Amino acid sequence: MLDMLIKGGQVVTPSGVGNWDVGVEGERIVAVALPGVLPEEGATVIDATGKIVVPGGVEAHAHAAANVQPGARETVPGTPNAGPAVHSLGAIWGGTTTVVDFAPVPSEGDLAAGIHSFMNVWQGNAYTDYTTHCIYREGNSPDSIARFHELVEAGFPSVKIFTTNIRPPGAEGTSLTPIGRIDTGRLGDLMDQMHRHGGVLAVHGEDDELVMYNYLLAQQRGLWDWHNVHLIHSKTVEDLAFRHVVRLAQRTGVGMYFVHVTASDGKDVIAEARASGMPVYGEVLTLALSFEAEQYKESDGMKYHTYPSLKFIEDRDSLWDGVMKGDLSFTATDSSFTTYLDKIAGTNVRDIRGGNVGIEIRMGVNYTEAVVKRGMSLERYVDVTSANAAKLLGMYPRKGCIAAGSDADFAIIDPSFKKALELSDLHVRDYNPWEGWDVEGWPTTVILRGKVMVDGGQLLGDGNDGRLILRKVDQSVLNRPAF
Repeated sequence: MLDMLIKGGQVVTPSGVGNWDVGVEGERIVAVALPGVLPEEGATVIDATGKIVVPGGVEAHAHAAANVQPGARETVPGTPNAGPAVHSLGAIWGGTTTVVDFAPVPSEGDLAAGIHSFMNVWQGNAYTDYTTHCIYREGNSPDSIARFHELVEAGFPSVKIFTTNIRPPGAEGTSLTPIGRIDTGRLGDLMDQMHRHGGVLAVHGEDDELVMYNYLLAQQRGLWDWHNVHLIHSKTVEDLAFRHVVRLAQRTGVGMYFVHVTASDGKDVIAEARASGMPVYGEVLTLALSFEAEQYKESDGMKYHTYPSLKFIEDRDSLWDGVMKGDLSFTATDSSFTTYLDKIAGTNVRDIRGGNVGIEIRMGVNYTEAVVKRGMSLERYVDVTSANAAKLLGMYPRKGCIAAGSDADFAIIDPSFKKALELSDLHVRDYNPWEGWDVEGWPTTVILRGKVMVDGGQLLGDGNDGRLILRKVDQSVLNRPAF
């Protein structure tokens, strides 16, 4: 007997798109069948007639746990930081059912225990399932790098690194403290270990020396206002770092992807590497697909910013070309947000705040912009919103897939949903860069492992519903470009 039956919808599966019924028992999908074949008796029936049934979204890039660690600075007095509860609440309302956070790797002791301890703040605050990348920095000891295999064995096979501190010296001790880059020596060693043990590397790629010199030039030349941030975190900065990291990856054989690609330059480096057979992938933010650097000049243009920076309209067009043609593999948000007043408080290139509040709109805006406006196939839409991230990070076919045996995670999109977004349509924080954005199609029913979390404008789940997902990367995505 089925516990849930989703019927009448246009269902997107790995085998194609069809008008199928989907049967669920407990937390898993047990059948995808022709209409009328699966029994309704005793099941909760979800009528998806006229709607599109896709896997719940996979958000591969969110900064949540760090915001609520002991001692974390409260950016707006009296307003708690956006931690796991706020991030996952926005995600589930928007059709995303799995969120990937970040946790620093300790240099001593039990490495996996350190990751679990950092991620404990998700417990009881998770409207979605969740997991984490592990962050290595130049402060990590060689011993902690040599013990990377312990993280793989514990179910945390993905690592994030930064090739820049992002912000210049002088911001220490504030919410704008430099991020903690990794040096080339540690990066090369880490790549060797990751290749040996089956890890995948996520790279924030910017040339640190050029970034810091650009800050110096901006200060001396009167370009210190926030709307010049794209001159600091420039196209050249991305190009140089991407090429450096790709060369190291070529020598070590590691499988990797670049996070938040912002420029045609970076996209082209990825395309070149993939054409040569390297397992290199690219992530692009919905932010960079929606806006461009000219909008920084608006009076509150800081609201469009996250690091590295927006670039030019031709870069935005190139990024869309990469998404449509496959050079860029999936979309994300780099979710880390605050209130509107705090977001616009930084008025220079050093103090401008990163992070954006796009985790709720990603699935809907991507549907409008990719499927409706650009003619992307529904299969490709699933690839860029869930399946490819799940494959690369070791969650597929449990996540990102509608098939027997997969988790019963669904976003049911209503293509008749047509309006300009208002803040009253959204559920986290007091601003959103996409306010006023015309959308056509939106997730109106969201299901997590067989439980209806959102339906008919009502939140039906709570923070106890999400679970930690442990992962193992399939070697096929690490040998060559698999998608």
